[in-house]
Amino acid sequence: MRTLNAGRAGILAGLMLAATLTTGVGFTAAAAETDIKFSLDFKFEGPSAPFLVPLDKGYYKAEGVNVTVDTASGSLEPINRVASGTYDMGFGDINSLIKFRDANPTVPLKAVFMVYNKPPFSIVGRKSRGISDPKSLEGKKLGAPAPDGAYAQWPIFVEANKIDASKVTIENVGFPVREPMLAAGQVDAITGFSFSSFINLKDKGVPVDDIVVLLMADYGVNLYGNAIIVNPKFAAEHPDAVKGFLRAFVKGLKETVKSPATAVDSVLKRNDIAKKPTELERLTMAIRDNIVTPEVNANGYGGIDEARFSKAIEQIGLTYKFKNAAPKPADIFDASYLPAADARKFE
Repeated sequence: MRTLNAGRAGILAGLMLAATLTTGVGFTAAAAETDIKFSLDFKFEGPSAPFLVPLDKGYYKAEGVNVTVDTASGSLEPINRVASGTYDMGFGDINSLIKFRDANPTVPLKAVFMVYNKPPFSIVGRKSRGISDPKSLEGKKLGAPAPDGAYAQWPIFVEANKIDASKVTIENVGFPVREPMLAAGQVDAITGFSFSSFINLKDKGVPVDDIVVLLMADYGVNLYGNAIIVNPKFAAEHPDAVKGFLRAFVKGLKETVKSPATAVDSVLKRNDIAKKPTELERLTMAIRDNIVTPEVNANGYGGIDEARFSKAIEQIGLTYKFKNAAPKPADIFDASYLPAADARKFE
């Protein structure tokens, strides 16, 4: 009996050795999943669908990563979360990341996937409050949450449009009261993401023909937008997990672009007060204005154009004094984790 058991043990050991030699990992390692804590930039709203679809369809699991997705209070918060290591990956404003890296040169935080090829940074105002173009903001009151990614670009917008900033009253407001204050006429305009503030104002009963959306990208602010960022220690220890996450994300992103009406259901199941028509319109705006751009049509999802990014860094330098030498694109964006170009093609 001992001989038989020993024989079986020898066969099992041989099989495990063969599997290890063939795949490079043993059974236990192959079955293990890497946990990834991921931070969104805001609430569960339409534009978060590409991150949630892979969760609901098991695409992350299929790549060997166990992902949890949490909300945040703005596109600056994920940067601090990921830098501190409390989150492994996140979705934040790459322009704020550039400034963070300059202020914290010992923290080599990088972006690994560009999502908002064209940023949704906007000034949203009302015609009835005298807002029509950038210069019309002079003499008006602008509501701006301090951690808002759009407000972070205000100095560039001012410079590009020759606005006399001393004539604009900035009121620091919270995210929850931003659109209600504009709807009530307590401010004349607000900073925000186009797809969020426009839809929220409509939802508050403001007539569409009274809403003015000044997309900063159409008024001289030539920047990229939100990107997926990763904690450097996590990336060094789990490079395959980062790559697996991005492969799963691309699948979810493509499905979201092809069928937003289906993809938005992944948002609704996590947000009890969300309405499908509202979140679908928000998602559709993000896809049309920020995600699927001519650059993405030509080059696929996720990457950057180095020449364009270099110019964006230069533009940030017009209104932000770098404490250190201005970074190069490779200091901020690491393309080595991107899925293969064929997998990222726009279809």
